Amino acid sequence: MNRVSEAQSDLTIDELAREAGMTARNVRAYRERGLLPEPELRGRKGFYGPEHLTRLRLIRDLKDRGFSLESIRHLIERAPEDALGDALDFTHALIAAPGETEEPIVVSSQHFVDRWGGQLTLEIAQRAQELGFLRQVGDDEWEIRSPRLERASQALSELGIPLEDAIEIGAVLQKHSDAVARAYVELFVKNVWQPFEDAGEPKGEWGRVRESLERLRPLAGESLLAVFQLMMSDSIERELESGAR
Repeated sequence: MNRVSEAQSDLTIDELAREAGMTARNVRAYRERGLLPEPELRGRKGFYGPEHLTRLRLIRDLKDRGFSLESIRHLIERAPEDALGDALDFTHALIAAPGETEEPIVVSSQHFVDRWGGQLTLEIAQRAQELGFLRQVGDDEWEIRSPRLERASQALSELGIPLEDAIEIGAVLQKHSDAVARAYVELFVKNVWQPFEDAGEPKGEWGRVRESLERLRPLAGESLLAVFQLMMSDSIERELESGAR
């Protein structure tokens, strides 16, 4: 049995920090910024309970996913205390639906030498960073944000398509995918989120909103793939007809 279940409101700041996997300095900083409720004072000493631990785990989880402290504060202020769990579940769905995302990998420069040889010039590497496909995370550590995209580029290379051209195809995909993503987000905001917000974001509706978002993501992907296949077929037919003339 852990410390929290044994003593519901008897955690010192050091014990709370240890349970949350952070430092006491972090806890104080979050409290000072209004992200954490004040402790229960007993004499001159403050004690914390499960609600503080839940809040700290929420903050840590969102920070790990790239949210700024200001964004986290905004989320916490919007969601009632008893709906924070639902808000966190919604945020998870907002960032990535289960099974749909891939984990980035971190490699050294040697990885690119082994895989691409002389094809990977400084200019191409800089272009990949500019597009957000590649990110330096250490002196000789590079994060490949989409290993699937790198595998696709390698497959194109095996077909005789240079890496530089594969990177530029990725740029085209990025541009048009952004437009598609924005269109679907606008649909979600207009038809699901806005009515929910207008109704005062009732606690009982968080689950429905989260489920709508979770269903929207794969539907967007399926629709995009279906239309792409149609357009690909039409494009091939046009090229064949043009060559036949």
